[in-house]
Amino acid sequence: MIRMCWYYAVLVYSSFVHASGALLGALFRIKHRPGGVYDWSTQDWSRQVLRAAGTPVRAEGLDSIPRDQPVIYASNHSSMFDIWALSAVLPGSTRFVAKQELARVPFVGPAMVAAGHVMIDRAVSRRAFEAYDRAAHTVRRGFSPIVFPEGTRSRTGELLPFKNAPFALAIAAQVPLVPVYVHNTFRILPKGGWRLRSMPIRLIVGEPIPTAGLGPADREALRDRCRAAILALRARVDSDGRAS
Repeated sequence: MIRMCWYYAVLVYSSFVHASGALLGALFRIKHRPGGVYDWSTQDWSRQVLRAAGTPVRAEGLDSIPRDQPVIYASNHSSMFDIWALSAVLPGSTRFVAKQELARVPFVGPAMVAAGHVMIDRAVSRRAFEAYDRAAHTVRRGFSPIVFPEGTRSRTGELLPFKNAPFALAIAAQVPLVPVYVHNTFRILPKGGWRLRSMPIRLIVGEPIPTAGLGPADREALRDRCRAAILALRARVDSDGRAS
């Protein structure tokens, strides 16, 4: 109970501090630089929340991520803790491609927009694809977007069907697509839950999938290849669990 109360207290305080930093940066028109205020507003916030929750991240496969160019990360999604785990450990200036509803969260939503995260209105297909066009522009500026191809958090922890649009983004950007599997976050805090369970998070990065030379007609094949890669990462985790 003490840990849970501390987590929620830090979540509120740290969200306010880091959101303020991003909003002030935008107000004073501070330009992005790697490790600057906008990266700090997401990465340091995530690390503080994870420490408060007692959920350290054990990352594997980071060496396979290209460091000489932006990439697009594609991950499973079953908890808010996915966001913090990915932000805390993935290299580069990462930004989320997230649902429009998050922009309406008081203070935090406007700060995400100020920091350069891309919001998607899923209710209107035209606006959703416009948002992915903005995300492709974000990649060209040197950012590495994080996408959740399921489109929402899984209520069971199982992998949901993938949407096509994130893979249209990868093809438009012509940068490697990096599959990622995040384990244990569903057990820590599932969608709709509030009771925290402190335990380590395991984050596994797969081999990058090249997109150079792919066109719109390759979108579904890329989607299926990425989903298969994430399922293989999950199978690896399950196999390790049975062996232990």
